[in-house]
Amino acid sequence: MPVLTGGQIVARTLRNYGVDVVAGIPGHGIWSLTDAFLDDESRIPFIQTFHEQSAVHLADGYYRATGRPQAAVTSIGAGASNTVIGMGTAFTDSTSVLVVTGGPPTHMRGHGLLQELDRYTANDFPKVAEAVSKRHWVVTRVEELPFVLHRCFNSMLTGRPGPVHLEVPMDVQAEAADVQLHDLERRIPVGRQHPDPEAVERAVDVLRAATRPVIVVGGGAITSEASDQVLALAERWQIPVVTTWNGKSAFPEDHELFAGSVGQTGTMTGNAIASSADVVISVGCRFTDWSASSYAKGISFSIPPAKLIHIDIDPHEIGKNYPAEVGIVADAQRAVAAIVDSLPSKGVDRSEYLAELASLKQDWEEKLAGRRDSDRFPFTSQRPLGALRSVLPRDAIIVAGSGNTQGAVKQTFPVYSPRTHLTSGGFSSMGWAIPAAIGAKLARPDSPVVCVLGDGDFLMTSQEIALSVTAGAPVIFVVQNNAGYMSIRGGQRKQTSRHIGTEFSHPDGSPYSPDFAAMGRAFGIESWKVDDAASLEPTLRKAVQSGAPAVIEVPTDRDAAGPWVPGWWDFPIPAYITDERQDEYHRTRATEQHL
Repeated sequence: MPVLTGGQIVARTLRNYGVDVVAGIPGHGIWSLTDAFLDDESRIPFIQTFHEQSAVHLADGYYRATGRPQAAVTSIGAGASNTVIGMGTAFTDSTSVLVVTGGPPTHMRGHGLLQELDRYTANDFPKVAEAVSKRHWVVTRVEELPFVLHRCFNSMLTGRPGPVHLEVPMDVQAEAADVQLHDLERRIPVGRQHPDPEAVERAVDVLRAATRPVIVVGGGAITSEASDQVLALAERWQIPVVTTWNGKSAFPEDHELFAGSVGQTGTMTGNAIASSADVVISVGCRFTDWSASSYAKGISFSIPPAKLIHIDIDPHEIGKNYPAEVGIVADAQRAVAAIVDSLPSKGVDRSEYLAELASLKQDWEEKLAGRRDSDRFPFTSQRPLGALRSVLPRDAIIVAGSGNTQGAVKQTFPVYSPRTHLTSGGFSSMGWAIPAAIGAKLARPDSPVVCVLGDGDFLMTSQEIALSVTAGAPVIFVVQNNAGYMSIRGGQRKQTSRHIGTEFSHPDGSPYSPDFAAMGRAFGIESWKVDDAASLEPTLRKAVQSGAPAVIEVPTDRDAAGPWVPGWWDFPIPAYITDERQDEYHRTRATEQHL
C-alpha cells in the first residue's frame, strides 16, 4: 500500500473518481491538501476563484450542465463560511457538489486558534454546514479518508442529489499513512431504482380515466435523464406538459404539447392548463410555493379535486404539499418508462383539449410579443431575450440570474434540450449566475454559454467574470441594467405602495450605475453598451460569433422590466394596509391547500 499524506489521498481519489476541475481559494488551512493537486498522480486543473461562494457555484454550474459532480476547496474559518450560500443553493436545488474545507489541527481544537469557531463547542463550523449539506464528515485520522471519500461520492451519486461537506483538519492533511484507495465502482449501487409494479398499475388506471391530464416536469426529470420518456408519455397519451423553474429544458418548448411553465411567474397558458387538469402527473417536482402559486386553489393547481400521480426519488416529497392519489418512489426515468410501457399502444382522442391548448398558446404569444418585440428604449426585460434567441443555436446554454431576469427568461426564452437552461431555483441566490456560467462553459466548451442577469445580481460576484479569461471559459455576460433591485422594488410597491433600499441612486435621487462595459474592458474582456434598439441584434451576434468572452450592457426600463405575474405568491400584507389588498390577500390565502 502506498504511503500518502491526507492531502494526497484526497487529490488522488478525486482524480480517480472522475473530478475534472477543483475550484477554490487555497487559504492557509488547506495548503497541504491543495499542494497535492500539483503531483503528477493527482493533477487536476485548479480554478482560482475570487470568492469561496463562487467556487461552489462554479462546481454547481458544471454539475447542472453535465450531471457529473465536481469539487470546491476552501480554507478554515471565513473561507469555509463563505461556502454556505453555495451549499444552500445546491442543497435546495438538489445538485451534487463536494465541498472540502480545512479545519483546526486536531491537537489544537477548542483553543480558539485563528479562525476557529469555539464559543459553544470546539470547531463549530461543521454544525453550520450541516443545515446545507446532504451529508457531512469531519475526519480525525489519515486512515479514515479513503473510506469517507467513497461515502461522499456514494451520497452525491445515489438517491436525491445534494452537496456534501468534508472537513479535513490541517494536521490530517499533512500526516501520512499506508492506505489503500478504494474503487468507487465497487462502493455504489448498480443501476436505477425501479418503481413498484403495483404503483405503476394504479397510476395507469388513474391516467386512463383522465380527460384533462397534465404532466408537470421538475428538475428531477433532468437529473434522471427522463426527457425522452416524458416525451414518449406525452405523445402516446396526448398530454400537455408544463415545467417548473428547474424543469425548464426537460421538454422541447417548440413541441405542440408544451403548455408553458407554472407558478407565480409561470405563463398564463401553463397555469390555465395545470389548474384545470383532472389528473396531474408530477415527474421530479417538489411543488414549491413558487411553482404552485403558494398552493392557492385554482391558480396553478387544483389538487384536490385533481388527482396527483407523484413520482419522486425522495419519499419525503410524496404527499408533503399535496395528497397523492398514487405516490411512486423511484428514478423518474424508470417510473415514466414503466407507465408508458403499461399504457395501451393507441392513445385517446383529445382534439378538443389540445385545440384549447393551441388557442391559449396563441393568446399568450400575442401578449408576449408586445414586450419581446418592442423597440422601446431603454428595453423591456423580454426584448433582449428575443434577440438573443434569434442569434443563438438551439443547443446554446442560457444561465439566468435571479429576480426579474429569471422570470423573464422562464417566460420568454424557449429552450429545446436538457441542461440548456440553468438557474438557481429554490434558493434564488443572487451572485450564482456568473460563476455557474463559468462552470457550465468549462463543462461544455463547445456549446455557447450566455449568462443573462440583472445589474444587482451582476454586482454580487462581478469579479468572477475574470475567470472567463483566466480559466479559458469564454462566456457572454448580458447585463440588464435598470439601476437597482427592481424585482424587489416591484414587490414592495405592490404590497405597500412604497419601496426602500431597492434603487441605486445618487444623493439627489437620480439613478446611479457603474459603467458595466468599462468594467468588462478593465477585466480584459471585449465589452459593449447597447445604445439603441437597432444595435441590439448586431451586438449580440458579434459577441456570439467571436467565440470570446464578452460583456454586453443592456439598458432596461425600471418600470417595464419584470415578467408577467399570472400566478400568486403569499406576501402577507402589513396590518396598517387596510384597502382592497388586505381583503384580496386573505381571500386568496383562504384557498391555500397545503394544510
